[in-house]
Amino acid sequence: MKTGLIVMLTHNDVTAKDACDVFMSSCDVDAPDWGFKNIGITNDEMDKLVKAMKAKGKRTFLEIVTYDELSCLDSVKTGIECGIDEIMGGPYFPSVHKILKRTTIAYKPFVGKVSGSPSVLEGSCAEIIGEAKRLMEEGINGFDLLAYRHKENGGTLARQFCGALNADVCVAGSISSFERIDTMFDINPWAFTVGGALFEKTFMPGGSFRENLLAVLGYMKKCQPH
Repeated sequence: MKTGLIVMLTHNDVTAKDACDVFMSSCDVDAPDWGFKNIGITNDEMDKLVKAMKAKGKRTFLEIVTYDELSCLDSVKTGIECGIDEIMGGPYFPSVHKILKRTTIAYKPFVGKVSGSPSVLEGSCAEIIGEAKRLMEEGINGFDLLAYRHKENGGTLARQFCGALNADVCVAGSISSFERIDTMFDINPWAFTVGGALFEKTFMPGGSFRENLLAVLGYMKKCQPH
């Protein structure tokens, strides 16, 4: 299985104000999966953005970066109304899981102690893996792992987590170099996200969002093992 890329229209854990325009500027590139956060976007804007993505044949992802149950439930309900394909992030809540089990929407919650904005991950590798295994017993089969937001060694956490679990793991947050993309190829998670680095022009300094995305996609095509 090849590791996929989810293009995030977000910067510093906030959906970009011009997310829809940015998407339309790059919607023709060969990137099927696109997402955004539940922060920095109104319900009407979310509906417009999801409709634009789906009109271009994209799979849509809403990543929740708030941590209380009420805000997570509100975001999930809005995502359902907008026709979102996958819900990522947010702490695991049985109430959220119960709602999503009635739909076809995939659910990949955070694991570990996540807080702040931009999000920070705490907890030992053993604790985070142990929590994921407990959630798998509750029927969760995918996780949003903020490996490079960990206070210690993100690469080590990502490697150990992916090696320990038979689950769909999305490594999210701060994939901001070709070296970290190489690590993704090596450990082979289900997917990883890139967002802020495209806005910060990390991969092609001075280039546009679109040019930076094309640089990432070109690197993946050239360097990812077949």
